[in-house]
Amino acid sequence: MMNHPVRYLLPVAVLCAVVSLSAADAAKPAIPRFSPGNMDTTVAPGTDFARYAFGNWQKNNPVPADKSRWSSFNELDQYNQNGLKGILETAAARSHEPGSVEQKVGDFFASAMDTAAIDAAGLKPVETDLAQIAAIANLNDLAKALATFHNQGVGGFFRVDVDADEKKSDINALQINQGGLSLPSRDYYFAESFEKQRAAFLEHVAKLFTLAGDTPEAATAAAQTVFAVEKSLATNARTPVELRDSLANYNKMPTADLSAKMPAFPFSLYLAERGIAGPAAAEIIVGQPKFFEGLQEQLAARPINDWKVYLRYKVLRAAGPYLAAPFEQEVFRFYSTVLRGTPAMEPRWQRAARNVDGNIGEALGQLYVAQYYPPAAKARMTEMIANITAVMHDRLKTLEWMTEPTRQKALAKFDRFYAKIGHPEKWRDYSKVAIRKDSYFANDRAATEFEVKRRLARLGQPVDKTEWGMSPPTVNAYFDPTANNINFPAGILQPPFFDFTLDDAVNYGGIGAVIGHEITHGFDDQGRHYDGDGNLTEWWTEADAKAFEARAQKVVDQFNTYEPLPGVHVVGQLTLGENIADLGGVTLAYEALERSLVGKERKLIDGFTPEQRFFLAWAQVWRTNARESEIKRLVAIDPHSPGIFRAIGPLVNFQPFYDAFHIKEGDPMWRKPEDRAKIW
Repeated sequence: MMNHPVRYLLPVAVLCAVVSLSAADAAKPAIPRFSPGNMDTTVAPGTDFARYAFGNWQKNNPVPADKSRWSSFNELDQYNQNGLKGILETAAARSHEPGSVEQKVGDFFASAMDTAAIDAAGLKPVETDLAQIAAIANLNDLAKALATFHNQGVGGFFRVDVDADEKKSDINALQINQGGLSLPSRDYYFAESFEKQRAAFLEHVAKLFTLAGDTPEAATAAAQTVFAVEKSLATNARTPVELRDSLANYNKMPTADLSAKMPAFPFSLYLAERGIAGPAAAEIIVGQPKFFEGLQEQLAARPINDWKVYLRYKVLRAAGPYLAAPFEQEVFRFYSTVLRGTPAMEPRWQRAARNVDGNIGEALGQLYVAQYYPPAAKARMTEMIANITAVMHDRLKTLEWMTEPTRQKALAKFDRFYAKIGHPEKWRDYSKVAIRKDSYFANDRAATEFEVKRRLARLGQPVDKTEWGMSPPTVNAYFDPTANNINFPAGILQPPFFDFTLDDAVNYGGIGAVIGHEITHGFDDQGRHYDGDGNLTEWWTEADAKAFEARAQKVVDQFNTYEPLPGVHVVGQLTLGENIADLGGVTLAYEALERSLVGKERKLIDGFTPEQRFFLAWAQVWRTNARESEIKRLVAIDPHSPGIFRAIGPLVNFQPFYDAFHIKEGDPMWRKPEDRAKIW
């Protein structure tokens, strides 16, 4: 439920049983199921439904010291991480056939846990990189160094990648987008509200340079240079809201034209050094043309030494988590403690597990799926998806605000939509990734270079729509607009989202609404611009587009009023796509549940009707506690609203919610019928 660049993603106390647990079992995270025990029934549902649904959970679940927020997603992630820990420790402790999945996973993890070797290496792993920067004498040298670093996964200046051409979605195209900023968004460089973060960034950069051997005076001066370079880049960068506009961020041109617009930067040399060549490289999709105009101005005006200082920081920052403890701790201190409010690091094993998953996720995913993903889950998911898609199909056929020309194209798009569940049918081949037991940094670099090279090699090739954008253990889901499919990794197909032990109402309120959420992403404010083939185009009539936008504006207006902190408002335009998808998800899943209940006995469970359990399950999926710094950061950059508003936002637009809990006009949760948004 996030973006890739236009891929939409989603970013649980237990019913107690009296059992005897071993010490080892007692240390394991509990399965985070839906539970009435999460509720605070001292509050009326019409007064504050979020608190009613999960207020007791909020009281009993403060944010752990090593997290910036704590939610049902985090609970399930922690549960999955505990499973990965066992897999990784077992793999690391045994001998395996060289080149096997078990060997790569086990040795990667073992190298990450060998802190003595990591600390002893000090700065040696990046000495070659730093020497290359020191030797830069002109812009040609700068372009060569940048190409080398980009191939190694080190950021800076801009981002070049190969992905589906959004207007010819069956072919992979060369793409370039703004980049090179270390702070979360453009506003962090200019807004008064982020002045403390800017000061802390300068301290952080100086600290890294000091650790790398600079005198305090030299480090302070270098930090000022890094900030000045980044602020100059941020001047022409688009905001998070602007980056959501798919049409505005698609600007295809001859690569030679882009090169001509940046005469101060030898772009053709840069591409050659990255191995990007051939007929398919003759055109490039430029995301933000003004950014590159600004980059040209800066390259022409700034001395070469400024760029060398900037690149030196980028290398140290990228390497920091895989270097000796002082470097890792400093990167954590700024990016997690200062920006997100997280006081403590996760345990070493968990940091290592996340990096193995992030680098060779489909290798680790094979072992995870074999142990934790029951085949029955796919069968049940397939059934639920069929039920919810049937509802969406019927809605598209009868929407009163959609005219026939648009309706027929919408149905044609919907008929081509499909789902991927659990894990890839064909696993990624990591045979060319050399993983060794004696160097954590070398393993991270090898895996990163492999992935960069793999993606670049797709240039001009047909898009493989069977590829996944997430690893199997991931607790998330996403819609891919250029492939016109929804994707549910095995990691999310567990409680509280998907629970074989509980009734349909809870499952439709959990994973059912997530299914509906991802389906309606294909028709949200950005997803609607993609046709049935996944091509970016305007296929709606002008009248239908205006009717949709008027309904969507009600969602924008609604979420603009929400304040997660005093004076800090949700940005309705930034979160619009996810809020529309939440509303659609609840609407579709509720009707699918009602259809499934026809002819069945409608009995109370835990004193609640099926309808009440549906809405409680939805709300409990979004139970969240978060640190103030993290709330501020996410409101500034995240296309998802804070969890507490996702819990209630779609419900107050939906009459069956009011009926289920007998909420009346005058109750705090009441929303006037004329103000309610209804799209699907």
